[in-house]
Amino acid sequence: MIKTICSFNKTLQQLLACLTLLCLFTPSVNAQTAIPQGPYPNRAIKFIVPITPGGSNDVVARIIANKLTDLWSQPVVVDNRPGAGMNLGADLVAKSPPDGYTWLLGANNIFVTNPHVGKVPFDVFKDFQPVAQVASVPFVLVVSPTIPVKSVAELIDFAKKNPSALNYGSSGNGSPQQLASEMLNFEAGIQMQHVPYKGAVPAITDLLGGRIQVFIGAINSLLPYIKDNKLRLLGGAAGKRFAAFPDIPAIAETVPGVALDVWLGVFMPAGVPKEIVTKANNDIIKVLQMPDVRANLSSQGIEVSTSTPEALSATIKEDYNRWGRVIKSANIKGD
Repeated sequence: MIKTICSFNKTLQQLLACLTLLCLFTPSVNAQTAIPQGPYPNRAIKFIVPITPGGSNDVVARIIANKLTDLWSQPVVVDNRPGAGMNLGADLVAKSPPDGYTWLLGANNIFVTNPHVGKVPFDVFKDFQPVAQVASVPFVLVVSPTIPVKSVAELIDFAKKNPSALNYGSSGNGSPQQLASEMLNFEAGIQMQHVPYKGAVPAITDLLGGRIQVFIGAINSLLPYIKDNKLRLLGGAAGKRFAAFPDIPAIAETVPGVALDVWLGVFMPAGVPKEIVTKANNDIIKVLQMPDVRANLSSQGIEVSTSTPEALSATIKEDYNRWGRVIKSANIKGD
């Protein structure tokens, strides 16, 4: 009897020892989802860009990623995820773990216009943590040399005398290109016809070929063709002249009320610890203040424009309400 009890106790002790080891080497559910310990960052960061390579978002993201990789000795890897008017890439970030290792380089349309023109798979106010505004991208009005206009005033006059002659392109319904062009239509009392494309590149291709006549888009995409006299530059789409291009008149100088400010910002999923957001903000701004970075972006027509997380959040709320009114009044619908 005593021998049996001793044997049982020995077996029980062995079982308890095994369970202890199992607990030590099997991560709990909380451990699997917990924020990694140690100095941040201690592994690679995925930087989601919700457009194809080559656009403004992509250019800015790659410059920031390269500099932060050097600064942190950890890879910051750009991952292009285009689709659904940038909503696809944004949704991927919104649904990522809030550990600070998945970022979004987002344009303002994701947050302030997309929700007004169609259903989006995320809540712009609840699912994202703003980190920093990083740049503003000047939009400009250009025309094909096939039409005889050399100023905004001449374009408006031509449009009124030839009401069915002008088509403008955009990167899709509800895009910034359409919003700016419809604002010009409304404020100038003209009726240029909208031709939506699946991205700015095919729209510019047709503009160069004369199949559309008017386009309002990012200056960095249009600058090479302007310099080669393949497109004629008429004005800037912001409410005032660009600091980097003081000779370009603003459309608003001829048509008051036309103003489109396109900004880019870095975002993380909601719930990321404040200390991670603060470090990312500080180091992103440090990178953007580097003379070679500013010169590189300026040469492409992109202006450095930084902010705190709180200021970016306030900008989103203000722009969301302003563009909501514009979209509703123009009855603009998404694809």
